[in-house]
Amino acid sequence: MPELKVGDKTIALDDEGYLKDFEQWTPEVARVLATREGLEELTNDHFVVLDTIRDYYKKFKVAPILNLLCRECGKSYREVHKLFMGKPGKRAAKIAGLPKPSGCV
Repeated sequence: MPELKVGDKTIALDDEGYLKDFEQWTPEVARVLATREGLEELTNDHFVVLDTIRDYYKKFKVAPILNLLCRECGKSYREVHKLFMGKPGKRAAKIAGLPKPSGCV
């Protein structure tokens, strides 16, 4: 089973690199996951998006679709895409510690 080392903690990941346990997420875990995803640095703008995703997931137990995420965090699609490149919804969900989204995000 894949693992992520963060300081003195070992965190279980699924085969695609998503956290197995949402509750093990910390900002430092996010930084390590971001590095694995090719993002060199997480800014305050990244954390606004990540916190929005986490809050939504805590409430509804599902990742928000990208349009809803943009509206909820006050960022345009272009801004979120620039922050998380490629597949921004899935990449942001992974860095936010959510399980792999099953649908379109």
